[in-house]
Amino acid sequence: MIKSIIEITDVVLKIKKLLPSGGIILLKGDLASGKTTLVKAFVKELNLKEDVTSPTFSILNIYDERVFHYDIYNEGVSKFIQNGLLENLEKEGYHFIEWADKKLEEILDSYGFKFITINITPIGEKREYRIVS
Repeated sequence: MIKSIIEITDVVLKIKKLLPSGGIILLKGDLASGKTTLVKAFVKELNLKEDVTSPTFSILNIYDERVFHYDIYNEGVSKFIQNGLLENLEKEGYHFIEWADKKLEEILDSYGFKFITINITPIGEKREYRIVS
């Protein structure tokens, strides 16, 4: 399914509807397109009192043991796997992966992981969110 949405709250509610008990969400978009902002909005919707920051250098931030926030920009998919984070995706909760690419999608498919992809495109001050499930 592909859907274009401009309001971030609509995207958060759509994620919760598609993945009511958790799952893997791949986030794609250019630098400063709003990937971390989407995770912040999701954490806020869950009423978690967490300070959401980009895990660019830590690779993984965990919020209340329910939201896992990965960033593979610096390290790439190979390091993601070497660090044992593929196995981490089996934990219950929401797994947001920033800078996902085709290679990661192929690996997730080969291991039987189900996921949705959100492509984020800035349009002026707003964002277009394309959800592919």
